[in-house]
Amino acid sequence: MRPAESLRETYGKKLVEIGQRKKDVVVLDADLSSSTKTSEFGKVFPDRFFNMGISEQSMVTAAAGLALAGKQAFVSTFAVFLMRTYEQIRQSVCYNNIDVKFVVTHAGITVGEDGATHQIVEDVGIMSGLPNMKVIVPADSIETASVIDYLVEKTKTPYYVRLTREKFPVVNDDSYKFKEGQNTVLRDGSDLAIFCNGSMVGFSLQAAEELKKQAIDAAVVNVSSIKPLDRNGIISYAKKTGHVVTAEEHSIYNGLGSRVSEVLSEEYPVPVVRVGMRDTFGKSGKSWELFDYFHMGIKDIVSAGIKSFREVNKYETIS
Repeated sequence: MRPAESLRETYGKKLVEIGQRKKDVVVLDADLSSSTKTSEFGKVFPDRFFNMGISEQSMVTAAAGLALAGKQAFVSTFAVFLMRTYEQIRQSVCYNNIDVKFVVTHAGITVGEDGATHQIVEDVGIMSGLPNMKVIVPADSIETASVIDYLVEKTKTPYYVRLTREKFPVVNDDSYKFKEGQNTVLRDGSDLAIFCNGSMVGFSLQAAEELKKQAIDAAVVNVSSIKPLDRNGIISYAKKTGHVVTAEEHSIYNGLGSRVSEVLSEEYPVPVVRVGMRDTFGKSGKSWELFDYFHMGIKDIVSAGIKSFREVNKYETIS
C-alpha cells in the first residue's frame, strides 16, 4: 500500500478538472466548502459554484431545480448534515430520478474529536433505502477520482458517494477503473472472505497478513458499490471460502454487513461475522484510536476472521 492520501482533497481537484471540460457541471455547498474542498471549484468557476449557507434543505431543492434545467449538480456537505434533507432528496431528487450527485465528506467515526453529533454511522442505510439512489463508498484517493469521472461521464441519475475526513492508504494501482456493481478483489484467498469498503479496506489487508500467520488464507474484497451490489461476486467468494467477515466504518445494521448477510441468507448461507458500529453513537477521540475503542481495528478483524473460520457448523451472525 502507498502512503495515505486525502479522498476529499482528491474530490476537490477532480471537480476542477471536470469543470474545465464539462460546462454544464455546477457545484453546491452548505457553508463548508473549505472542508469538503469544493472551494477549489468555486475559485476557478465562481459563476457555477453556489454556497447556500447553513441551509441544506434549500441546497438540495436548488440542486434539483438546476438538474431539471439540464445541469449536472454536485452537492456536498458533511455527511451528517445532509441527513437533514431526507425529504428533499426523496421528493425532489429521487422521485424525479434526476442528475444530482451527493458527494459527502466527514462520514463515520474518523471525524474524530468532533464527536458523536458529527460522526454519522447510519447514512449508508438511509440512502440505500431510497428508490433510484445508488450508493458508493470509495476505498482510497484513486478510487475516489475514478468514481467521480464515472459519475460525470456515464450517469444521469442520483448517487450518494461517502468520503471521510482522514487520509486513507492507497490500495489500488494507478490503472484502476471503477465499475458500478462490481467488487474488486485486492487479495485472493481460499479460507475466508473479508468484504470491506472505505477505511476498513486498508485495515482488512493488514488483518489478512496477520491471519496468514495463523494458517488462514483470507481474501480481501473491496465492496465499494453498496447499491447496486455485486451479488454474484459475494456468492462466489462465499462458495469458495465458506466463511465471511464484513468490515465497515458504519453501523452493522443496514450497511455492508446487512447487505452481504441478506444476499447469503437467500443464496448460500455461511458463517458471517460483522465488524462495525454496534447500535451505538460515536465518541470524541483520536480518529484511529476510536477504531480500537469500538472494536473495529485490525486485531478485531483478525478475531472476527478466526471466529468465522472456526464456526464450521454454526450459521451465526454477530449483532
